[in-house]
Amino acid sequence: MHRNRWLTPVFVILTALTLAACGTNPEVLSERIPAAVVEKVEGLEFNRLILTEKAAQRLGIEIAPIREIEVDGTKRIAIPYAAVLYGTNGDTWTYVAADALTFMRQSVEVDYIEDELAILSASLPIDLEVVTVGVSELYGIDTGVGR
Repeated sequence: MHRNRWLTPVFVILTALTLAACGTNPEVLSERIPAAVVEKVEGLEFNRLILTEKAAQRLGIEIAPIREIEVDGTKRIAIPYAAVLYGTNGDTWTYVAADALTFMRQSVEVDYIEDELAILSASLPIDLEVVTVGVSELYGIDTGVGR
């Protein structure tokens, strides 16, 4: 037992050195790039959100195309139901991929839900994609929830 007495001070010193090495350099903190930038867009109701690639990965952002489907002989616009975000007053939105890592909230009118699709009353351009995973997180970034 006396032979191992010297291990305790050595362990304490090594632990202290390891913890000291984990400290963050203040200069590095001031150089951090924000994970997301929220930009006001003149003339539009909603902001533009620009994420870093790392932020998009951490949020697990996934997108899917807006689809045109035929329902009872009529062409309708459909988006994955997972892309629909509901507001407290019954408003409905989706986040459209405006560009790589750039997203904008878009009002949508959901007519009805069928399986995993939201069939819209009003149309969206079918050449766009909507966010299906990470929608709530984008809304938090957009509105400042959680700050």
